[in-house]
Formats: sequence, structure tokens, C-alpha cells
Amino acid sequence: MLEPVIPIIKSTLNNIDYDMFYSIGAEAIKKGKLAVCTLAGGQGSRLGHKGPKGTFIVPFEKITSRSIFEIAAEKIKNAYKEFGIYTYWYIMTSKENDKETKDFFIDNNYFGIPKEKIIFFMQGEFPLIRENGEEIKDKEGNIVLAANGNGGIFKALEDEGIILHMKENNIDYICTCNVDNILVNPIDAVSFGIIVKNNADLCIKSIEKSNSDEKVGSIVLKDDKITVVEYIDMPKELTAIKNEEGSLIYSESHFGCNYIGLSLLEKISKQKLPIHEAHKKNDEYGEYIKKEMFIFDGFEMAEKPIVIRVLREDEFAPIKNKDGVDSPKTAILLYENKFYR
Repeated sequence: MLEPVIPIIKSTLNNIDYDMFYSIGAEAIKKGKLAVCTLAGGQGSRLGHKGPKGTFIVPFEKITSRSIFEIAAEKIKNAYKEFGIYTYWYIMTSKENDKETKDFFIDNNYFGIPKEKIIFFMQGEFPLIRENGEEIKDKEGNIVLAANGNGGIFKALEDEGIILHMKENNIDYICTCNVDNILVNPIDAVSFGIIVKNNADLCIKSIEKSNSDEKVGSIVLKDDKITVVEYIDMPKELTAIKNEEGSLIYSESHFGCNYIGLSLLEKISKQKLPIHEAHKKNDEYGEYIKKEMFIFDGFEMAEKPIVIRVLREDEFAPIKNKDGVDSPKTAILLYENKFYR
């Protein structure tokens, strides 16, 4: 049974609560309790860009053009100015783009961040298969593999030694975010203060749906456990329900920014997440099935989850497509409206 979640709405906090949560969060950040984890295993093919998506140069109009990775690095450096500490920055790559990503950071002198504060790790892979279950092979007879989805983060954190690194450095939480969202705010003292104050093991940041048909995942309670339901799986009879004020009841959408506690990371890393199958087609392999795991399938294991709603214009400007919706043009407009009006 699905039920709506009740978020903490950041924009409606009164001044006293805002200042209190900021103080709590800032103190925890200064103690090194938060690390950033950027999910950057994808290529920029949908952007018409050859190479890792994070190396795509965003053609700003009001400021100097820069790569997606540089925009993310600026947030780490701005947090250093604010809190006096470089948070550890974990970057999840894939086998396909790992070397190119690392080389890009070397070529750009790690964007001025101490290189020991940036740690790369690779997600796993699944074989591509035909509809009949046969594994696809390349011309040399090797099985063709592809990255195993953002849900591969949990096993990779364990296998690649990141969880151990967190323990050794007294890091309590990571904030996972998608590389292509140039407005996301991972080192957010107010939100982190709310998390610490509530002793939450999971915090999902949400934005309010723009309409009932928006193609976003819905954050809901399923059998009293928090989860995310993809828009294609969300019952239509629920998506349109409104309250007395005329707002959608199932209004919280997942945009890929999550704060996950160390204990929950360990718990999920020891479990097998569901494997989803996506039907694909391209010129090289024809029709095939790509297996992947979703990060939010681990969220149901959280014991003290919370949802914090932030303003869309503050934290959501994805770059996914070459043109149209979620393109560089739309993201640039949102980014520059926020910082360079």
C-alpha cells in the first residue's frame, strides 16, 4: 500500500529554526562528518559529447564556460571558504570512463582541490543480453559488459574500500548526487543540521512536482517504508489526488540527492538489490536488454528516514539531453538566474 510522505519544507523554516539547524550542520561539516559522492559513470552521448558526461563544457552566457566537473568542484571549494575544511569528494566512475575521468582531473590540476581529498572508485558491470537470455559478445568473442546502474554504488563502496575510508576518517554521511545536476547543493549546512538533529540514517531531498504528469520518481511510503516509485509504475489514480488547498498529495519527487548514513551504507552493501531490465536498441548491438540496479531500492532498509523538500529553482538544473527539456540551454537559464541575475 502506498501512502504520501510528509516532508520537512526547508523554505518555510522560521529564522530561529533555520539558524539552529545551520549551526548544527556547520559544526558537523567542520568536524568532517560529511563527504560528497558524485555519481559520474555515464558518458555524454545524449549530449552529442564524446567522453564522460562530467567533462562536458557548459556554454554559459554570463560567465566563463566550464565543465560539469569544474562546477561541482567549485561547490567543494566554496564550502572550504565557508567551513574551513575540504570535504572528501568520492567520484564513482565506470570501467568505460574511469581513465578518461582521472586524466581530466590531472589535466585540470584537480581544479585547485588537494588531490588527496578526491577519491575515485568504480561501479560494477552486468553483461548485455538478448531477449532469449543469451549474452552479447563483441567481434573478439568477449562478453559485452555495461555499468550496473546507480544502485551499484553500495557494493562498489564496500568493494573499493570507500566504507573503510569513511570509518578511518570518522565520516558519518555521504551525500550522493548525479553529476549532471549543476544546481545541486550537497554541502548544505541547514539540511545536514536537520539530519544530525533527527539522527536520521537517510535523508532524501525532494522537489515539489510541477504537475501530476511530470516524469519523475515519487517519494512515497510503501508498507510504512520509504521508497521511490518510478513515474511509469505510479498508479494514475494516486498521482492526481489533491488536498483541500489544491496541492498534489503525492507531491514529493526524487531528483537524485540523498544523504546516507554509514550504518545504512554498510547494511545495504551486504544485500542483493533487485535487478531491473531496460530494453535498448542501437546500431552496434541491435535490440538487447541492459540490466541495472537503482539506488533507491536500498532506501527501504532505512530505520530513521526523513525527506527535506527544497525549491526546484535552488537545486535542480540537470543536463541530460542535447536539446529541449533538461538540455544545456534550460540548465544554463536556471543556473544563471540563481547566481547571476
